[in-house]
Amino acid sequence: MKPEIIETSRPSIDWTLILTCLAIVSTAVIFLTAYPDQAKASADQLFSAATMTFGSIVQIVGFVCVVLIIGLAMTKYGSIKLGDGLPEYKNVSWIFMFICAGLGSATMYWAFMEWSYYYLTPGLGITGSTQQALEYSIAYSFFHWGVTPWSIYGIASLAMAYHFHVRRNKGLSLAAVVESMTGFKARGPVGRVIDLIFLFSTFGGLVLTTTLTTSTVAKGIADLTGITDGFGLKASIVIMVTMVFSLSSYIGISSGMQHLAKVACGMTLGFGLIVLFLGPTEFIINNFTNAAGIALQNFVQMSLHTDPVGGSDFARSWTAFYWLYWITYTPGMAIFVTRISRGRTIREVIMAMVLGGCGGCWFFFGSLQSFAIHQFITGVVDAPAMLSGAGGEAAVSMLLHSLPMGNVLSVVYLLLMLIFLASHLDAVAYTVAATSTKNLKEGDDPTPNLRLFWCLLLAALPLSMLYINAPLSTLKTAVILTAIPFIAVLAVKIWGLMRWLKEDYSHMSAEAIVAQGRALTKAHPQTPIFPRATQHAPAMETLV
Repeated sequence: MKPEIIETSRPSIDWTLILTCLAIVSTAVIFLTAYPDQAKASADQLFSAATMTFGSIVQIVGFVCVVLIIGLAMTKYGSIKLGDGLPEYKNVSWIFMFICAGLGSATMYWAFMEWSYYYLTPGLGITGSTQQALEYSIAYSFFHWGVTPWSIYGIASLAMAYHFHVRRNKGLSLAAVVESMTGFKARGPVGRVIDLIFLFSTFGGLVLTTTLTTSTVAKGIADLTGITDGFGLKASIVIMVTMVFSLSSYIGISSGMQHLAKVACGMTLGFGLIVLFLGPTEFIINNFTNAAGIALQNFVQMSLHTDPVGGSDFARSWTAFYWLYWITYTPGMAIFVTRISRGRTIREVIMAMVLGGCGGCWFFFGSLQSFAIHQFITGVVDAPAMLSGAGGEAAVSMLLHSLPMGNVLSVVYLLLMLIFLASHLDAVAYTVAATSTKNLKEGDDPTPNLRLFWCLLLAALPLSMLYINAPLSTLKTAVILTAIPFIAVLAVKIWGLMRWLKEDYSHMSAEAIVAQGRALTKAHPQTPIFPRATQHAPAMETLV
């Protein structure tokens, strides 16, 4: 019996999952390239129907995540240690890695242009193209990249980390954590569907991220060099980035992803500082302060505003879309945060993720968007007007060239986008490879060849979107449709985490939890964190 147990617990590739995903992604790519007009028309109809049906539910889920994450951080449960021993990565590297994993390179585009969309069609019943709309535009940007999305990431990541590091359940996959919470077999029909949904949602999120990034970089290169901004240039960019993150993914997290993340976050911080000091510094600081005040003052209203009387679709088109956009990345983000957070406490994960992620986004967005707003007010670059004409990518290019040393900073900006994209795709490739590996245990990683395979496949769908020149509405539809099933999965993870915390730690005092954490810091790896955990996890012997 003993040799058989060792054999069945050995990590192995899940070929059924991989081949099924490959078949469906191939079908989608063929349909998009063969019938581009029908794909765009269908996307518009599906987006409207989906947001109309699920918009309010998504907003409520986002607000609940904020309440729960604050509660966990401020109570005794925040002291629970996720695994034994000392943390594997230093604080700066750790924070940078999950910021890169959680933020797509499309962040660079939104950091310049998002306010323009809100200025033209603002929320909260505000009249468009007015001074109030301009002030609230950057405040809404802070809201959409602030506490709520990072709380969604946080609650999903903590559920996975608790499953893997505290209860010592097998399987670093979404189906595995759902099985340990509900008893539905990870290798059964429900588990198979959950893993497939995870893979498709990952592709849906990457479609928007990769397509926006590639289009913006291609436009910038065309303006700098005179090369035609066509599909050939965009395809070359995707291929080049794929080679970079494939190499990084093949090398591994410690040697590849960690260094890419440091470079990406370091350059992002540096670029934000350059814009702050070379641009209208006083205006940027004042505008940032004003926007932060508006966002904090109106947080609850922004979170739950649906405008049933006025009939505005802002909340559905933007807030619900953004929460779903972030939700598409929660399974992968949860896997990645779990992988790099052994030895941390729940409170550490929350503080680093919510405060670190939110603070980094606010600084970068505040600097770049305030500069763009100043250029708009002074008549240098009318970004809102360009949205309906030359396009947002052209507006970004003009804004970059309006900076001092514009050509140099344009090159830096474009290079940063590509590094950020490579870093982000590297993290995603790891998570999908982990999902398609059976019996992955703490300390194990997917094989380099499997990570390389997913690196190549992840580039296929964005390439088809670039080929048909899909508009933003089509890209947003890809996000919405692949994320909606995860509302139910996220609810299950929240319920399961709360149940586990109650079962395992409700009887323990805050002092006892802290003492347990100290003991685990000195413990030998694989020491059971909570001896009773296996009594509560259903069907653990069958976990993937």
